[in-house]
Order: sequence, then C-alpha cells, then structure tokens
Amino acid sequence: MRLEEALEKLEKIVKKLEEGNLPLEEALKVFEEGVKLVRFCTEKINEVEKKIEILKKTEKGWEKVPFQMEENE
Repeated sequence: MRLEEALEKLEKIVKKLEEGNLPLEEALKVFEEGVKLVRFCTEKINEVEKKIEILKKTEKGWEKVPFQMEENE
C-alpha cells in the first residue's frame, strides 16, 4: 500500500467515527484499523526521512547531513 492510499483510508475512517452513527463494536473495529494505518504511515514517513539528506553550510564548506523534522513541525 502506498502512503497516499493509507492516508485516504485514514481520512474516511476519521469521518465515519466523527459521524457517531456506528455501533460500539463496529466503531472499535474501525478505530483499530485506523490505529494500524497511523502506524503504517508513521513507519513510511520515518523510512523516507532516513533516506533524505540535506546540505548544510559549515565553516569547512557544504556538508551532507541526515534530515530531521523539527519538534514543532
């Protein structure tokens, strides 16, 4: 599954849960599916972050460093 597909499915799950029309057992099942999708998306994003390098200017010139998200992003 691609990240974009997982995000689309997750959006649909959130809408279903926000509507509040699901019986408790079904809502729990849908919620659990959403949690799995969130974990999948997080893993994919972490994989991509590990592959991305950025160039950083240092006193010695340009240097490749691993990409890291800021805490507030």
